[in-house]
Amino acid sequence: MQIVQMSVQVRMAPYCSDMLDLLSDILTNLSMRGTLYFRTSFTKPWGVAVPSYEDVARFHFAHRGSCMVRVKDVADPVSLNQGDLIIIPHGASHDLYCGHDPERTIMPLDVVLERSGFDGSGVLVYGGDEPQSETQLICGHFAFEPRSRHILMERLPPYIHLMNYGESAGRWMEATLRMIGEEAGGRKIGGDLIALKMSEVILAQAIRSFIENGEANEWALGAFSDKNLSRALDAFHKAPAERWTVETLAIAAGMSRTGFAVQFQKMMQMPPMEYVTAWRMEIAKRVLQQSDASLTDAAESAGYASDSAFTRAFKKETGVTPAEFRKVDNSIRSDF
Repeated sequence: MQIVQMSVQVRMAPYCSDMLDLLSDILTNLSMRGTLYFRTSFTKPWGVAVPSYEDVARFHFAHRGSCMVRVKDVADPVSLNQGDLIIIPHGASHDLYCGHDPERTIMPLDVVLERSGFDGSGVLVYGGDEPQSETQLICGHFAFEPRSRHILMERLPPYIHLMNYGESAGRWMEATLRMIGEEAGGRKIGGDLIALKMSEVILAQAIRSFIENGEANEWALGAFSDKNLSRALDAFHKAPAERWTVETLAIAAGMSRTGFAVQFQKMMQMPPMEYVTAWRMEIAKRVLQQSDASLTDAAESAGYASDSAFTRAFKKETGVTPAEFRKVDNSIRSDF
């Protein structure tokens, strides 16, 4: 595999309620849930090899100090300075390290946990004998339900680096991150839960900033940052079961039918109705996962008037029938 540099450094964008509503719908339907897995106190020299994991987006926030982050299949490491946040959207394996001779100091995560005696609570203390070089990280991940998918998450780059995240995101985010740092692993009752719930705003904010910064165009996600196209996406996500066509989407965007179709294809590298169908099938999956829901319920949620038409569309999109999806999903969800 050819190793290429694929970095995204984002300056925070101004607040956009429509974009946040659109992202909220996508992330909610993907059943995102946040997990804080440790807060650290690392001293030089230290290094941790974090293994890959499916269906998660990992994050590391430099609460104090700095370190390097080396993501698999990315040529150059990222310098994560105090106040920076890095999101690793696809759960790729990566190394966190600081100090000399990283190839000898980087240890697998399970080895670090064993040597440090970390039991899952409090602060993970690990590293060498240079206490003046302490690095405090807040580390966690966002899990997505297995087999859930959306083009936005699938096309995000290997990592998103948000520099000086707390300050540039605004006072509310700075205060949030400060409180997460104080609560995570602390001794106050309910501290971990508070930190966990507050962390769940981080991913949406980071993706919104990535989109509105203009980087989305380079990853075939330009419709999310385009003022007109994003209006159509927002309208569709608010009422996905409506009888949407290219023409009605164009009206929502305030564009001509042809202009809308051409622009959408250019910025997303897919036709508008392909996006519509893909998201409708995700909604149908959620319905099918409910034990008391019928095939008709799933079809109606996706905007189909007949079960047969829905079944054909579902199999074409997913490769399995709704019944087959339910059978396989029941076994997967037992481990989620």
